Amino acid sequence: MSIDLLNPVLAHHIVNTLGWRSLRPLQQESVAPLLAGDDAVLLAPTAGGKTEAAVFPLLTAMEASHSRGLSVLYVCPLKALLNNLLPRLESYAGWTGRRVALWHGDVSQPRRQAILRDPPDILLTTPESIESMLVSTKVDHRRLFADLRAIVIDEVHAFAADDRGWHLLAVLERLTEIAGGPIQRIGLSATVGNPDDLLTWLQGSGAGRRPARVVAPVSDAAVVVPEIDLDYVGTIDNAARVISALHRGEKRLVFCDSRARVEEIGAALRAYGVTTFLSHASLSIDERRRAETAFAEARDCVIVSTSTLELGIDVGDLDRVIQIGAPGTVASFLQRLGRTGRRPGGTRNCLFLAVRKDELLAAAGLLLLWSRGFVEAVIPPPDPRHIVAQQLLALCLQESTIGDRTWQDWWHGLGPFASANPIFRHLVEHGFLDQDDGMLFVGPEAERRYGHRHFMDLTAVFTAPPQFVVISGRAEVGRTDPMLLVAPCAGPRLILLAGRTWRVTWVDWKRRRCFVEPADGVGKALWLSAGTGGATFELCRSMRAVVLGEEPPVSMTPRATAALSDIRDLRRGQVHPAANVVAVDGADLRWWTWAGHRANATLLTSIGDLGDQGQQVDDHSIRLRSDLTPAHWSKGIRALEGRLCLPDVDDRALAGLKFSAALPPRLAEATLAARLADLPGAERVLREPHSFVHVQRQA
Repeated sequence: MSIDLLNPVLAHHIVNTLGWRSLRPLQQESVAPLLAGDDAVLLAPTAGGKTEAAVFPLLTAMEASHSRGLSVLYVCPLKALLNNLLPRLESYAGWTGRRVALWHGDVSQPRRQAILRDPPDILLTTPESIESMLVSTKVDHRRLFADLRAIVIDEVHAFAADDRGWHLLAVLERLTEIAGGPIQRIGLSATVGNPDDLLTWLQGSGAGRRPARVVAPVSDAAVVVPEIDLDYVGTIDNAARVISALHRGEKRLVFCDSRARVEEIGAALRAYGVTTFLSHASLSIDERRRAETAFAEARDCVIVSTSTLELGIDVGDLDRVIQIGAPGTVASFLQRLGRTGRRPGGTRNCLFLAVRKDELLAAAGLLLLWSRGFVEAVIPPPDPRHIVAQQLLALCLQESTIGDRTWQDWWHGLGPFASANPIFRHLVEHGFLDQDDGMLFVGPEAERRYGHRHFMDLTAVFTAPPQFVVISGRAEVGRTDPMLLVAPCAGPRLILLAGRTWRVTWVDWKRRRCFVEPADGVGKALWLSAGTGGATFELCRSMRAVVLGEEPPVSMTPRATAALSDIRDLRRGQVHPAANVVAVDGADLRWWTWAGHRANATLLTSIGDLGDQGQQVDDHSIRLRSDLTPAHWSKGIRALEGRLCLPDVDDRALAGLKFSAALPPRLAEATLAARLADLPGAERVLREPHSFVHVQRQA
């Protein structure tokens, strides 16, 4: 048995302290490859025992090798998830006399100094904190990481899907150089559509050279069909009324896909007398911890959250998950669904409450995709050139000076660094790097742009929009968007935060602080964001299938059925079972591609003067030139085959690409354009038949 391969003391505690009769399938299948030092991606649904599947073999390997010092990094995308894991991992490590510590932005300086004096065996941290340790003059990184042998990356799919993943891979290569040998890489993930590709990406420069495997056991247990319900409620207040009336006495987790909606739902639920807690990134740490702790210990209550509670943070046993609107991906839905049904005899469930009809269509399309067994592939953002620039600057801070002919050795041929010479030359020519006698060091332009607070701005690869800290008395409530503080208002300025209304008493514009006091009335919540890039090709095509008459195999209320019927009547002229529709409504021509935001952005740029280039791109359609004829359109479309263009880039959008200023302008634009494009989706649309349809006006 696999448990016999584990350290005997560890195996004893698994059986006697945890009371486990055996390991779970994922844990059983992970022991041998992880003990052999293989890289791996471990796949299992939420609460599938992934942490133990990784940690038990690593603790066993530590004991077998008699290692001392920091051996394992355990990386998570959220500080709250690290905080949540700490007690559990301390218990496991303590059984074998090993120690675990925590290092992230909220950990005190005295605690960090204690870690540096006497490093633990396992360190829980974030990529940004690893970077800060590497570049800090107060950390002897060669001593700290000299014995590093493994890294566990929790929620690896969340990292891989954005630039934090590229940053983490690059930092891992630098750690490999410091440790003087390979570092075993273990990714933990929920179900993804392309696990082998994810593993190859995770291996970085070791792909094809180090043994690796995906561990994803198929359970022999009978598959229990989850309970999925779809309702259309029309307003936020109606959503709160439904939540307050249903499932009383149960613990419910409500997901919203914006912070403003979390606040609105939270305030509405409290107005109906429901014990309600809130969690999102703009609430203060203390506010979130109080909410999550109280929710974990309570019954007959609701916690309303953004995706921050999607990633496995323990809030106790849940009875229900409720989704307001629809998440953007099937993978996200599966994560949320997996929060329920953990107790013996429990059933996984999710109630969708659509506030608008477009949300109802999106939810129906998502559930139809899910019913087909579809899960999105995790695709790292292409061309992370700005991360290459950031890494060159960070390495100079780490080492003080680096060789102008040997700097690439630190990343061991990792993909993005293979063609980095133009970026290197730009950094030198524009003063980001200085060069002297074959050595490179940080230049005056990097000092000017990134030197604030000891180069802390270099440790994170995403740009956080400016927010004002909201303070009541001496306590921080959270943060709000400054636009909320300058928007015209009649009477007192009321804001909504932490599910409560506050009156603004004073704004300290210089220090970005907003002072408030509790107030009656209805406040407003606002946070501006860059958006998520719109719906995917697959989701939009599934929504099109719903308009054409397909329905997801879930329970729908009469309200949802009636609203879906209205949607089909309204959109009848936008779909055709065998072709894409070009709808002609007088002088308005609209090409209904149902291809998603990125494919439509690609198509709009590519068709040139055939389309209205001043329009805002949406997920479903493109407005065409009003004088187009079917013959002119067909000729123009045929000419595009194999000649698609990347979308145009607005100069303002480059501000969201952190470190774009450290790139040649043409490379910064090319990087962003590649990320705005969906070339395969656009090509597929071009190959499909097109049908001109004249809109019939009802008398």
